Amino acid sequence: MNEETGYHNGIGKGINTQMRNSKWLSVFLIVLSTALVLAGCGGSNGGSSTGGSPSETEGSSGGAKKGRLTVYSPNAAEVNNPIVKEFQDRTGIEVQLISGGTGEMLKRVQAEAGNPLGDVFWAGGADSLEAYKDYFEPYRTSEYDNLVPEYVGSGDYWTPFAALPMVIMYNKDLVDEADAPKSWEDLLDEKWKGKIAFVDPAKSGSSYTQLVTMLTAFGKEDEGGWDYVRKLIENIDGKLLPSSSMVYKGVADKEFPVGVTLEEAALRYVEGGAPVGIMYPEEGTSAVPDGAAIIKDAKNMEEAKMFIDFLVGTDVQPMIQTEFNRRSVRKDAAPIEGIPAIEDIKLVDYDFDWSASHKDELISKFTRIITGQE
Repeated sequence: MNEETGYHNGIGKGINTQMRNSKWLSVFLIVLSTALVLAGCGGSNGGSSTGGSPSETEGSSGGAKKGRLTVYSPNAAEVNNPIVKEFQDRTGIEVQLISGGTGEMLKRVQAEAGNPLGDVFWAGGADSLEAYKDYFEPYRTSEYDNLVPEYVGSGDYWTPFAALPMVIMYNKDLVDEADAPKSWEDLLDEKWKGKIAFVDPAKSGSSYTQLVTMLTAFGKEDEGGWDYVRKLIENIDGKLLPSSSMVYKGVADKEFPVGVTLEEAALRYVEGGAPVGIMYPEEGTSAVPDGAAIIKDAKNMEEAKMFIDFLVGTDVQPMIQTEFNRRSVRKDAAPIEGIPAIEDIKLVDYDFDWSASHKDELISKFTRIITGQE
């Protein structure tokens, strides 16, 4: 008999063993039940130990999508909306789209340096993006080898989106085709004084490209280019517009008989049945691409890269040709029916690097001329 327990060694040992087993079984069941309860709570919407939904807490570094992206864009809504919707539908990533002029949006990127509120800058002339490359994150898209080399910049600070020839647009109800300006020089005719729709290049990337195109056509290294610009400004009669959309809308709505704009913008109105026509200036025009760039220190970096790849992929690039008459930047792009091939358009020798590196200087000079300071 065990003096401490009062049980005989034989029977008492077996009972003691059963009690110990029963005790441990009870403990095990309690632990197991607790674990199951905790697991159930952790899997519910409100009980995550991290304190948020997966879309808020899973980081892109672990391979999961964060679920949101902020895009700054000067694009027209009719271009942005279907592409953004398609991206959201395919990826589940929520896109916040903030629109404005190229100059306005680039200044915003600059002001937010170090703590950006946006992730991607989409569209605007690539020379304008190059001028602000210090505020963009270098990224070489997975589609890089499929892009036309002439449309790709150095350093991977931006990715081309569409090639954009500049054209003269006119309203056929106001201008006989025989009288429509066929060259940059024709815009200096007295009959167009105060009737030319043109945007302030300080506010529009496409207008800045148009300015450099004119300077190049008439001599950017001498005063020939600026002589032409001075005469054009005089004929514009101080009526600079604040946004690119006001040019093609203004011509289509008969507010202006002629204007300088993007080929794709004018073609949208042609296809829509508006009484408008386009001319490719005889001295030569440019076909500089617009582009997209990841904002430096973007908070949603992986989602931004996905968006860039999507823009130049085989889904969006054919769409911009068939739906928007924009020329693809891909090598495998099919020709667009109804418009001249790019090799059939006379192009000036547009110096992309010169345009980007002299942007502030050229815009300042233009502003001094328009304000009568020079």
